[in-house]
Amino acid sequence: MTEKTIHEGRNVKRIREILGIKQDALAMELGLSQQAISALEQKEALDKDMLEKVAKALKVPADAIKNFSEEIALSNIQNNFDGSVINSGPTIQYQCTFNPFDKVVELYEALLKSEREKIALLEKMVDRK
Repeated sequence: MTEKTIHEGRNVKRIREILGIKQDALAMELGLSQQAISALEQKEALDKDMLEKVAKALKVPADAIKNFSEEIALSNIQNNFDGSVINSGPTIQYQCTFNPFDKVVELYEALLKSEREKIALLEKMVDRK
């Protein structure tokens, strides 16, 4: 059995992409250029300090970068997705007990009432002067 080589830079790229983080954003977080992030993602191995900084910026453990496997990630997603056939555990269905549109209207009316009160107060203050 041949052991798969770990390509930490590629793992950083895949985790970053899964999290929806652009190279520019990661670069800014780390105080680097976008080109430096691109170069970092080409490296097979990252030095320990950089690995820790990148892991912190991505909010994942450093081991997640070292041991990242697309197969395991996809398996986890598939097994934990609510609609998955494999996930046969109990499903919790949330039933909303109010109409969200009614809440928006209620909040709008409260805001409108507050604004009318402010206007009335300002008009009284102007009339006094």
